[in-house]
Amino acid sequence: MIFGRSERGTSPVEPVTLKILVAGGFGVGKTTLVGSVSEIRPLRTEESLTEAGRPVDDTEGVEGKHTTTVAMDFGRITLREDLVLYLFGTPGQERFWFMWDELSEGSLGAVVLADTRRLEDCFAAVDYFERRSIPFLVGVNCFEGADRYPAEAVRQALDLDENVPVMLCDARDRESVKEVLIGVVQHAMAYASERGQALTS
Repeated sequence: MIFGRSERGTSPVEPVTLKILVAGGFGVGKTTLVGSVSEIRPLRTEESLTEAGRPVDDTEGVEGKHTTTVAMDFGRITLREDLVLYLFGTPGQERFWFMWDELSEGSLGAVVLADTRRLEDCFAAVDYFERRSIPFLVGVNCFEGADRYPAEAVRQALDLDENVPVMLCDARDRESVKEVLIGVVQHAMAYASERGQALTS
């Protein structure tokens, strides 16, 4: 069992630390996801949206959004006593994509957040991880008032390989996000096993 508890009385072990990216389009909920599940106060690098940025920041569908991540979000969650995840939320706007290469260095895998109202906004993230052979899971953030679609419909719309997991989630809900993170770790471990790789801390 990957997420089973260790036996009582055994000596504590040094936890394995794994790096997970949280990517997706502008306003899809990446900062919310990291904040809802992090056991430490999340590090955020947000700036206010300005009039000068309107020509390049497409806020259609997320008109209530007033800030944007300009570097990264960072959080940490302990899934079990010997397994800790470090979460790095990537900036969603195209002008910050140059940072993705640095953030993805050494990552185990990624969560690509999707919004069914702006599904095309996550194409770039899907393409990025596919091209670099980084295992990823698509988490469909179920916004209030948005139409709900089954996971398989989202898979077809994004033209995903059948082995890429698709999960419905609520980025505001800790337990929902934990299920997504467990899913991406399990997927990444299976992905590594298929290629004869070993996970290292």
